[in-house]
Amino acid sequence: QLQLVESGGGLVQPGESLRLSCAASGSRLDGYDIVWFRQAPGKEREGVSWISRSGGSTNYADSVKGRFTIGRDNAKNTVYLQMNSLKPEDTAIYYCAARVGSGVVLMTVRHYLYWGKGTQVTVSS
Repeated sequence: QLQLVESGGGLVQPGESLRLSCAASGSRLDGYDIVWFRQAPGKEREGVSWISRSGGSTNYADSVKGRFTIGRDNAKNTVYLQMNSLKPEDTAIYYCAARVGSGVVLMTVRHYLYWGKGTQVTVSS
């Protein structure tokens, strides 16, 4: 059974950076497409970034394009989200989620079976 654990969240000021990690156990991660989702208070969970199981393809929500970079190290069974130029509106709980790799860009909650418990990101001056 695949298990995911997020880390790297914290409190930062606008314009600063954070790097989130999603570590997998129980199964090799290289068979799974991964999405980073986030959920702000009072809002629905939204897909932020997607990466194919090989890491060869990525996709980003318009709100983070050019600021966030998703990557993975399958040898370490870990996926990353580098977040630069953070804004207050990036404040949310960030979750990683996995589904068996298909190569199709899917960033909607209902398509993902495996979830971590999330890590809090707060951007505030």
